[in-house]
Amino acid sequence: MDRRSAIKTAASLFGLPLSAASIATSTLPAADLLKRDPEAYWKRIREEQFLLPGWRCFMNNGSLGIAPKPVVAAVTNHIERSAALTHYPELQDEEYSRWGYETLDKYRTELGAFLGCKKDELALMHNATEAMSTIAAGLDLKSGDEVLITDQEHPSGRGGWFLRAARHGVTVREVKIEQPPKNEDQMVETMISAIGPRTKVMSFSGILTTTGLIMPVKRICAAARAKGVITVIDGAHMHGQIPVNMNDLGCDFMAGSPHKWMFAPAGCGLLYVREEMLDRLWPTVATDFFVRGGADLKAAKYMMMGTNNRSIFIGMMAGLAFLKEVGPENIYFRIHHLSKEVYKQSAKRQSLQLLSAADDGMYGSLVTFQMQPEHFQRFSTLCTKKKIWIVKAPRQRVATHIHTRPQDVQLYFESLDEAAKG
Repeated sequence: MDRRSAIKTAASLFGLPLSAASIATSTLPAADLLKRDPEAYWKRIREEQFLLPGWRCFMNNGSLGIAPKPVVAAVTNHIERSAALTHYPELQDEEYSRWGYETLDKYRTELGAFLGCKKDELALMHNATEAMSTIAAGLDLKSGDEVLITDQEHPSGRGGWFLRAARHGVTVREVKIEQPPKNEDQMVETMISAIGPRTKVMSFSGILTTTGLIMPVKRICAAARAKGVITVIDGAHMHGQIPVNMNDLGCDFMAGSPHKWMFAPAGCGLLYVREEMLDRLWPTVATDFFVRGGADLKAAKYMMMGTNNRSIFIGMMAGLAFLKEVGPENIYFRIHHLSKEVYKQSAKRQSLQLLSAADDGMYGSLVTFQMQPEHFQRFSTLCTKKKIWIVKAPRQRVATHIHTRPQDVQLYFESLDEAAKG
């Protein structure tokens, strides 16, 4: 088989864009090993599929995820081929080194199938911050209109709304979320009862960045829509951590960060715009496509932002292929299994104030607790010494992924105990 045929065959087998077919080089452990000996399976995944050295204990996937070897290979391979311009003519569109004027329909179609939306409702961004700011800047709001957010939003997720407040007189009001909440009903009641006569938008995280709490997005969005309120979801922690079907959730807009839980490289983001809302959101960056009829592009009009590095999106598609090959349900089960152990160990220690809900259905792979500042200082020093990568704050948000090992969880809590002794 010649090189051209080999590339096409690999792309077909792995469901990848042709230019990302080179990632099909890492063989996963046999599926039956996962059934017979799951710890052996995940140990091999860590050792064979990630560049993390054995001495690294990484407990902060919630800030920035780790790209597996196939993703790193796809990005670097595409950069090299683009620089060399050695591609075959029929692969030119896939090998082109830029994006920013292209709709990347193949990528959006495959992503949409996984995320539960139409291609034309999905735009590729650089990160969730950019997507959230695009939403905040693009909606027609006037002075006195109110935007509701929670008191636990990511600073960058709420930043766009405060910019509108400063520039256009929009009112931003925070809704206090109990830590931890009693149940899902309480969360729905808290959010919906906060809606007032001037409320035009409700913007909140699907999984709260501060505690890892999974919000009842579908119920809140349905109740808000019944009151004529637009819903915006900061989904930075959702995609890849828990199952997500964006159309089923019923939100009007959603931002995403596939670099956290979907194995994408840094610099990838998602913007979802419900089809009925496409005419209500202005783009914030305009190219000639807008002048010549950007409405025909649907959600792709928000991607028209000028020359960018396409290789990161080759990596994003390689990350999606890796996720699907390992199996989404296998991943969801594994990372949640580890987080339940984190919760169990946290609950044993009276010096820690748990902020995550006791009901494990209310968190995915993020467990959060508060510790005393002096305890944290000693713990942080130990973590540096023992090469444990953590959130550098007394509010510890422990984030596990498939590269997290049981021994990492054990080392983390052994170090906490050591620091507690003073």
